[in-house]
Amino acid sequence: MERNDLADFLRRRRALLQPENVGVPGGGRRRTPGLRRFEVAQLAGMSPDYYARLEQGRGPQPSVTMLTALARALRLTIDERDHLFRLSGHHAPPRIGGDEHVSRGLLRLLDGLRGLPALVASDLNIVLAQNPMADALVGEQTHFRGLARSCTYRWFTDSEMRGRYPAEDHEHESRVQVDDLRATLAVRPADPAAGKLVGALRAESAEFAELWAQHDVAVRRSDRKRILHPAVGLIELDFDILATARQDQRLIVYSPAPGSAAVSQLELLAVLGQERFTPSGTDPRSEARTDRHLPG
Repeated sequence: MERNDLADFLRRRRALLQPENVGVPGGGRRRTPGLRRFEVAQLAGMSPDYYARLEQGRGPQPSVTMLTALARALRLTIDERDHLFRLSGHHAPPRIGGDEHVSRGLLRLLDGLRGLPALVASDLNIVLAQNPMADALVGEQTHFRGLARSCTYRWFTDSEMRGRYPAEDHEHESRVQVDDLRATLAVRPADPAAGKLVGALRAESAEFAELWAQHDVAVRRSDRKRILHPAVGLIELDFDILATARQDQRLIVYSPAPGSAAVSQLELLAVLGQERFTPSGTDPRSEARTDRHLPG
């Protein structure tokens, strides 16, 4: 691990970013260019103290998961991301199918959708990045580990996730998730991550196994979603999956029907979402967040 070079690289990349580049409120005059340290820490889901120590060249070796979060927070290119990994004493991630690096342009588009919940997910339904509105609507979804990173896996194995949706919608949601996963596996039949996910779900969920045996296939492109939100109640939104240049990543946008109750509900969520970037002094969280758990 090259601590001094890592610290210098982080400081210089942070100085290149402005608040408006990443969807962070400006918050008055800034004495130095770029984001503040606590803003990068919040974007990456780590404590400000931990990030400060990295920039000072005295922090412990970051994990692969934390480096991935930092690369997204700092809007690094793939080459810059690989450099970040090597400075930290890790091998750079392989550039093959299923690479989870989100491009700078796609992150910029995500930040620009300030009035609508939006996120970037892989074709295995793993949330890779989300904007503050998505955080307010469905909670932080990027902290899960292992198979639980996939929303599809959690849908069939986590009763708490299902509790966020009306019971009468469960059958439909199960079917479209299975059909979409089947379409992904058809495109990536030899991908070990996809095969491992399907194998685990067939072993752990009788419902999934039954639906999988029907061999239905359909790419999910749009739908309606009803979410039981603890602050605004039942909110009904259009759910659109927009195609990206990368076959293994998707931009997902939630939007309300004009004149519906969801319009005012999203306005309230916009206010709640601002709390994410409000500094609160000492941050008791450790390297990664572990207390945000609402599903997608």
